[in-house]
Amino acid sequence: MTPPDGQHTPATSDVRATDGPGLVLLVWDAPNLDMGLGSILGGRPTAAYRPRFDALGRWLLGYTADLSVRAEETLEAEATVFTNIVNGTSDNVRPWVEALRNVGFAVFAKPKSTEDSDVDDDMLEHIGHRADSGRLAGVVVASADGQAFREPLEELAEDIPVTVIGFREHATWAVQHDTLEFIDLEEIPGVFREPLPRVSLENLPDEGAWLQPLRPLAALLNSR
Repeated sequence: MTPPDGQHTPATSDVRATDGPGLVLLVWDAPNLDMGLGSILGGRPTAAYRPRFDALGRWLLGYTADLSVRAEETLEAEATVFTNIVNGTSDNVRPWVEALRNVGFAVFAKPKSTEDSDVDDDMLEHIGHRADSGRLAGVVVASADGQAFREPLEELAEDIPVTVIGFREHATWAVQHDTLEFIDLEEIPGVFREPLPRVSLENLPDEGAWLQPLRPLAALLNSR
């Protein structure tokens, strides 16, 4: 699928133009966040537990406004969702993609042809090209654990504010980081319609709790 700007990949868009306002870039790792959310819920999310991107967009605009005050210049927010498209699922995914674009998000979609055809490298390339433009004033990476982005983000954090959005259960490295800011996705107002049913070994109720399997037991028959 061609991204909304008509180019073949985010890296080939007009990222090298140095004129214009500084950019606060948000990149959303859809496959990884889906896995992280699924592990918290113990299955596929229902409508109540699907992230609301209009709420995320409003948060990003507010975050960008705050950085504008700190930088004493007008900054512009930009957001892109990176996702994989499994063969035969495009009709199901298309309404979600169009809804994202209507909210104001760009979408980079890549076929999920093999287990290794994820979007991590595409996200890093996009961040790198935005940095090369000379306009990058802040980066927000939304990924359930974010480990794949740790070193590049640490380098960027030497010069600009860098924030990781994820789930605290899966991103301990970011929660405890000295130079990166971490925000739990559920802390962003309005992103979820209902509180996530988060139970971990650190916050068990006195009466105990069931921790559901992350995949069916029968999956062992297919993993030999």
